[in-house]
Amino acid sequence: MSHGSLHYDVCIIGGGINGAGIARDLAGRGAKVFLCEKGDLASATSSSSTKLIHGGLRYLEYFDFGLVRKALKERKLLLKMAPHIIRPMRFVLPHNKKLRPRWLVRLGLFLYDHLALRDKLLPSSKGERLKNRFYGEPLLPQFKKGFSYSDCWVDDARLVVLNALSAAEKGANISSYTYCKFIERRGGRWLITLHDEQEDFEYCITASMVVNASGPWVKHMLDVNGLTHPETLSIRKIKGSHIIVPKMYEGGHSYMIQQQDGRIMFVIPYEDEFTLIGTTEEEVENGLDDVKISCNEIDYLCASVNATFKKKVGPDDIIWSYSGVRPLIEDGAKDNKSVTRDYKLVLEHEGEAPLLSVYGGKITTYRILAEKAARLVQKALPALRLEEEFTHHEPLPGGEFSHLKKKEFTEEMKKAYPWLLEDILERYIETYGTRIHVFLEGLTSMNDLGQDFGAGLYGAEVDYLMTHEYARTAEDILFRRTKLGLKVSHAEEDRLRHFIHAYHF
Repeated sequence: MSHGSLHYDVCIIGGGINGAGIARDLAGRGAKVFLCEKGDLASATSSSSTKLIHGGLRYLEYFDFGLVRKALKERKLLLKMAPHIIRPMRFVLPHNKKLRPRWLVRLGLFLYDHLALRDKLLPSSKGERLKNRFYGEPLLPQFKKGFSYSDCWVDDARLVVLNALSAAEKGANISSYTYCKFIERRGGRWLITLHDEQEDFEYCITASMVVNASGPWVKHMLDVNGLTHPETLSIRKIKGSHIIVPKMYEGGHSYMIQQQDGRIMFVIPYEDEFTLIGTTEEEVENGLDDVKISCNEIDYLCASVNATFKKKVGPDDIIWSYSGVRPLIEDGAKDNKSVTRDYKLVLEHEGEAPLLSVYGGKITTYRILAEKAARLVQKALPALRLEEEFTHHEPLPGGEFSHLKKKEFTEEMKKAYPWLLEDILERYIETYGTRIHVFLEGLTSMNDLGQDFGAGLYGAEVDYLMTHEYARTAEDILFRRTKLGLKVSHAEEDRLRHFIHAYHF
């Protein structure tokens, strides 16, 4: 990129799922788009989720049927759009008769299936006997009955990266590690001052419109630039933390367990060797740039699991933890679990420099949020004349195969790359889908993959991630582009850091 004063139709501030999704939608419909993100793509809230594409079964308790229906429709679309990074998952819900009555849970699951309009890609819910059965084996003996239902797992950080990659291929300028220092209206457009965090220099661009998709920083972005106005919404910043422990049980299914405080907890298989447990809800006032799990959250998560599972976990079992802040719209709810998970878009149209702010939202509904944002951009910039909507039918990069034919695709890849170790090939397919050809084409042996950084990470993949997917640090590669950070040694991680340093310089 030439860092002079360049003009764009839209500048998007924030490289999380909403910002990347909006960039893809607008760029694919003919807009000239610039997206800036102060850190790595998906480096905050969007990589700190429970990693589910779901309708939100518990939202039915708050009669939020519209959000659930919307999310379930998107669940079906996203599974078709990205079958490599999204996969069906069966969830077991052990029944605790001291909490929600059995009939109420059954009714909720019936409504969940009904709102999904008999989604044929995923099996419906059903009652389960747990005593002396496979699903019940890891659980304490008092859990004799329960239910099972279907939702989807997602690699959340990769979902963001693939949207950004698609946006770039459609003409968007994606600038990670680029801090937006200041925005101001000048001459009927926006003047935006940016700082490249890694190269350490400033430059300016101009844009006809700004989209503030900065997640938990959405109101802060308005405040520091003197842009707060009567329609500015308040947000409730809620921290959600997760822990990862050694594998707790066999099988690819997950558990949704009810808590005494009315919340629910997920226990999910993670990267073959581990189990992911979450999430919490703690209010956060300050310090959004370095959010970490608290001792109270650790105690809460461990106690929740220990009240349901035979195998006990404690603080010493935690291999890794992560935390993110949800920017929930303040709706006056008495407790955090009741606050709406829906989104709201606020358009401020002042003269010829409109501003759109994105509040709230869920990973599952990012695509329709992006479509709605694009409609508001079109309303604010009528001369732009956007082309037809396309994201409802075009797969994300690497997703050009059917979820229903994933086995056939895998067999094709085995024939194309017979020299590749099977476990590595399977990870490549679930990470890159059809894009594995970009860095495997022309290679004929494991030696051709280049330097070995451990856990199946080789130079060819690292080079691809840095040249195509905006990875610039070892953390970007190990914890967001791949999930190998839990499997490499400190020495292997240091070797990767030295490689990246040499790559840059």
